[in-house]
Amino acid sequence: MDRQQISLLAHADHPIAAPLDDDSVRRLLARAVPDDDGARVLDLGFGGGEWLLRALTRHPRLVAEGVDLSGSALDRARAAAARLGVADRLTLHRQDAARFSPAHRFDLVLCVGSTHAFGGLAAILAAAREHLAPGGRVLVGDGFWERDPSAEAVELLGALDDLPTTLERVAADGWTPVDGHISTRAELDAYEWSWTGALATWALDHPGDPDRAQALGTAADHRDGWLRGYRDSFGFLCLVLRPTDA
Repeated sequence: MDRQQISLLAHADHPIAAPLDDDSVRRLLARAVPDDDGARVLDLGFGGGEWLLRALTRHPRLVAEGVDLSGSALDRARAAAARLGVADRLTLHRQDAARFSPAHRFDLVLCVGSTHAFGGLAAILAAAREHLAPGGRVLVGDGFWERDPSAEAVELLGALDDLPTTLERVAADGWTPVDGHISTRAELDAYEWSWTGALATWALDHPGDPDRAQALGTAADHRDGWLRGYRDSFGFLCLVLRPTDA
C-alpha cells in the first residue's frame, strides 16, 4: 500500500485533509472566495478536492482548477463533482503542483495542508503569487509550533516556526493577512483521531487483505507519534492573504 492509498483511506471520515471543522472551512471560504461572476479558483495540492467542491457548490458561477499527483484522488473528486452537478466548472490536472503552469491567472489560490509539496510556506507563497490575478487572494494552511517542540516532534514534522515568526515572515514576503484561523485543540484532536481511526477501521473490516497489517501498523505508529511526539506542541494556521503592494 503506497502513501497515496494510505492517505485516501485515512481521510475517509475527514475529507478536509487538515485539522479544521466544517464551520471553520465554511467561514474561510466565505472570506476568501470572490463574489465576482466567473471568478477563477486554483487549488494546488488538490487531494480529494473538498475545498473546491464546497466552493463550487456555494458559488454557482465560480470556475475552478485543481492540481495533484494522485490519480485516485482526482478520480474520486471527478465522481463527487458529477454527483454535485459541478463537473462542468471543474478542471483537474494530474501533475506536480510545484511545476504547474496555467494559461491564465486566478482570483483565489488555495494550498491548505500541502505546502510540503513546494518545500514550505515561503515557497508556496512565491508560487501562488505567479498564479494570482490582480486583486486576488491566497488561502494557505500550514503548521507552526505552539510550544517548544521535542526533538521527536521536529523529526516527525520538520522545521517549523512559532506563530509570531510565521506571520512576520509572511509579511516580509509582501503579504497582508485579511483573515485567518488557528485550529482549536478540538479540531486538532478530532483530525488525528479520525486519521488513525479510519485507517484502523479499514484494516479491521478487511481481515483477509494483504495490506491489513501495514494499515494497522501505520495507524498505530501515527497515533504514537501524535500522542508522544507533537500533540502538545503542534498548531495549525490558515491565512487569507492579499499582496501588500499589489
